[in-house]
Amino acid sequence: MSVPDAAVAGAFGELGRFRREFYRCVTARADALFELTDALLCTDGPVRTLVDLTLAPEYRRGHGAMYDGLHAGRIDVQRLRTAVAGLPLPRSGEGRLMLAVDVSPWLRPDAASSPDRLFCHVHGRGRNQDQQIPGWPYSFVAALESGRTSWTAVLDAVRLGPDDEVAEVTAGQVRAVLHRLLDAGHWRDGDPDVLVVFDSGYDLARLAFLLADLPVEVLGRLRADRVLRLPAPPRRPGTIGRPAKHGGEFHLADTGTWPAPRHATTTGTTRYGIATAQAWDRLHPRLTRRAAWLDHAGDLPVLEGTLIRLTVQHLPGDRNPKPVWLWSSRTGASPSHVDKLWQAFLRRFDLEHTFRLFKQTLGWTAPRLRSPEAADRWTWLVIACHTQLRLARGLAQDLRRPWERPTDPDRLTPARVRRGFRYLRPKTTRPAGAPKPTTAGPGRPPGSKNHRRPTQHDVGKTTKRDKTLKNCETGTKVK
Repeated sequence: MSVPDAAVAGAFGELGRFRREFYRCVTARADALFELTDALLCTDGPVRTLVDLTLAPEYRRGHGAMYDGLHAGRIDVQRLRTAVAGLPLPRSGEGRLMLAVDVSPWLRPDAASSPDRLFCHVHGRGRNQDQQIPGWPYSFVAALESGRTSWTAVLDAVRLGPDDEVAEVTAGQVRAVLHRLLDAGHWRDGDPDVLVVFDSGYDLARLAFLLADLPVEVLGRLRADRVLRLPAPPRRPGTIGRPAKHGGEFHLADTGTWPAPRHATTTGTTRYGIATAQAWDRLHPRLTRRAAWLDHAGDLPVLEGTLIRLTVQHLPGDRNPKPVWLWSSRTGASPSHVDKLWQAFLRRFDLEHTFRLFKQTLGWTAPRLRSPEAADRWTWLVIACHTQLRLARGLAQDLRRPWERPTDPDRLTPARVRRGFRYLRPKTTRPAGAPKPTTAGPGRPPGSKNHRRPTQHDVGKTTKRDKTLKNCETGTKVK
């Protein structure tokens, strides 16, 4: 057997093993949910409605079995997470694991009978046109590749509920993913720390504090109106009193408060022109006993890191781009490490391509499901579908449209790999059993009304906090 034939056989073997393990993870209505995933993989074009998937030849059951599988099926999510974490993962050029974390909403503005909906932030098309729309927000964790690509390896998804604190849930999610990666052997002693990249909107200092015991470096974007603190000056001999914990203020929007940067690098790029990065060491936010730090025992920590200001000559369609501020939980970064940090942050936007594929092609938000549990099952079916596309990346042919340009086999997008999955499916394992003949149920008698009105649920965080600042000072609880 030649080397290419051995590589193809190995890729088919990896795909077949994951399909068998995915089938074992579905503990109830396994045949219906597995074939629903195959229909999602093999259907031509984007998924507009869920019931259309039952017309695919790969789905040998009726539409009733499909809905029954989503509402009454069961998926061992923990086992499926372990199976996904055990697959080969992409790495950076230096062999470093890079993870991206972001939230994508499943908007349900008209589903008043669906519980656990929150107000999800949605970007508008015009200036100051952002909106808050009810829906189910999902937090995703994915492994990133080093170059420009639309591929990511989705490792986990968690739906945020009304009682969840974002930083706590995100830190727990990242911690669980890291432990699964450690158990799978993706990180060993001596390897570089895993880089976890966040976008703006996350409390980076809080996340760095909660993940301090793990081999993790936190990197994220800061708003341009933030104020950080410089390191405390050295204590003078003979000074009486408590030593200072913070230095002077560093206003990101005020150049008069900036000291000389510790490092300044210049890099030429093909897409953005000249990229200039300035880095300041040991900058940190000044924490106060509010919000997440309300119940912190003892003195508040000083969480120092590296602040990076990135400017480029131009962006696609924008000749006057604004600077981007980044903060890393690592101190003492070298100039080469500073360049690797902002380049890794640019790779975070690859996760946006995955969200667009989920919603516009795979129809992640197309179903009108009432229960959040059914939405969770459908979300993991979409993740299993995307994982199989990633495993079939080197096996599919480029079935391009007449108006599309030819693409190298290693540059196929997930949507173009999906076009050829129908021809790969007969060559891999198909553990689902044949459907049993049955007849449709009687259903509701014609002309009768549904007298069981669904329960209406409020939107948003309706649960009161256990404590406030005043209650902490007085030792009382919220009534």
